Amino acid sequence: MKSDIEIARSIELKKIKQVAWSYGLPGDEILNYGRYIAKVPETLIDEEKVKRSNLILVTAITPTKAGIGKTTVSIGLALGLNRIGRKAICALREPSLGPCFGMKGGAAGGGYAQVLPMDKINLHFTGDFHAITSAHNMIAALLDNYMYQNRDNGFAMKEVLWNRVLDVNDRGLRYIVTGLGGKTNGITRESSFDITPASEIMAILCLATDEADLRRRIENILLGFTVDNKPFTVKDLGVAGAITVLLKDAISPNLVQTTEHTPAFVHGGPFANIAHGCNSILATKLAMTFGDYVITEAGFGADLGAEKFYDIKCRKSGLQPKLTVIVATAQGLKMHGGVSLDKIKEPDLEGLEKGFANLDKHIENLRSFGQTIVVAFNRYANDTEEEIEAIRRHCTTMGVGFAVNNAFTEGGAGAMELAELVVDTIENKPSQPLRLAYEDTDSIEEKIEKVACNLYGAAEVTYSITARKKIKIAEALGYEKFPICIAKTQYSFSTDPKLYGVAKDFEFHVRDIVLNAGAEMLVVIAGEIMRMPGLPKEPQALHIDIVNGEIEGLS
Repeated sequence: MKSDIEIARSIELKKIKQVAWSYGLPGDEILNYGRYIAKVPETLIDEEKVKRSNLILVTAITPTKAGIGKTTVSIGLALGLNRIGRKAICALREPSLGPCFGMKGGAAGGGYAQVLPMDKINLHFTGDFHAITSAHNMIAALLDNYMYQNRDNGFAMKEVLWNRVLDVNDRGLRYIVTGLGGKTNGITRESSFDITPASEIMAILCLATDEADLRRRIENILLGFTVDNKPFTVKDLGVAGAITVLLKDAISPNLVQTTEHTPAFVHGGPFANIAHGCNSILATKLAMTFGDYVITEAGFGADLGAEKFYDIKCRKSGLQPKLTVIVATAQGLKMHGGVSLDKIKEPDLEGLEKGFANLDKHIENLRSFGQTIVVAFNRYANDTEEEIEAIRRHCTTMGVGFAVNNAFTEGGAGAMELAELVVDTIENKPSQPLRLAYEDTDSIEEKIEKVACNLYGAAEVTYSITARKKIKIAEALGYEKFPICIAKTQYSFSTDPKLYGVAKDFEFHVRDIVLNAGAEMLVVIAGEIMRMPGLPKEPQALHIDIVNGEIEGLS
């Protein structure tokens, strides 16, 4: 089979305005970024149409380093729905350059279920990530300048909470010192870098409802505390207007097309292990305005992405999925069943069945939100019919629908079984009203403990001195009603990435809490999770090149 990028190059793309017109988007309202990409103004959102559209969330079992394929399933489902006569659009996140040149090599789907042009989407795209990076670092530079220029007037910061970001995996920037080399170089202090998908600006862009809300949220960003213990915000800095200007184009969702010319909105890119893991509210609502069925995904496993989708995105936007699809693979189930990584491609029915416990825990969790669930089995070439039938039988005993997804090799035709199941389930077994994991009025500790104990399986939650301090500060500033966004490893229910399967009765240790007053959420740092990833021993950058004028190595 051809590589992803070879398949992408083999597709004759339609001009993006043709794609827009085919779904009722007014071509004269969209702004072209070349022939095949466009920005769509959020003013086209129709809330009445949003209410009538069917929103479908795609999530997954706990991921492994072998991959699960949520984006491929999400795009494939949209293709399959269109094949059976339904008007479907997908709403996805933008890829980050960090993992693209690090571990993954790309994140635009795979095989014959991709969003295109995949090379541009995986690289600079419409510049949204660069705008977010620039806006975030502009605030950092302006804050440093404010402290420097006003130091002789008695102004000083007791604590600076705002660091810098870069969309590159660079472990050397996790902890730094700025302002070295003399007084004219600024005030010497310790600082750090996060990766751009962890930026509060990214979260703000994805949660903002319009330009005015974007500016309001930027004004509320907490930058730190002055020497007299007063909170200092972007509003105090007086630069919210300038930062909004930098994001003026980035706030508009991006329109592209799939391998079968289905429209796809690709906008925003927060990671789910260190942020809230969902594409923008605006992109989702635009897709729901013009599509009868809208497929969106939440990053990593359901314990991270799906929980945050419900408890943050749905809580803030009023959106409610009609159905949640949970993606599983035989390789992933076998790894959670105790099979070693180097043997998960080999048949192992016993290991597969032991891995069902991980799937079952996610199903139990999703049902606690009132969701109806179907399982999409993302098929790989080495999967056996015996293994597939074992999973199908297990899903029957669990009372959940099951379908095999072959979109990677067959495009929309390979996802028609899944599409039929999704439509039948939505029409005959609709989800209940969404039940959230915690209430706004719960204390910060109660929110953390309800997620950690009820969804992850922790026996107790412990807090560092730093985390306790941050909780008291959050309460004093009136942030206690914000939802929580837990940052932890994606490879386990626990904070230990090696505890596969279903971890039970473990201690869940909260190391720190980041106060995202603009995004209106509290980021709970649990375990040894890093907000600036490092590169692997053999980064994908070693395989990315231009050969005879064509980009190679993206996937």
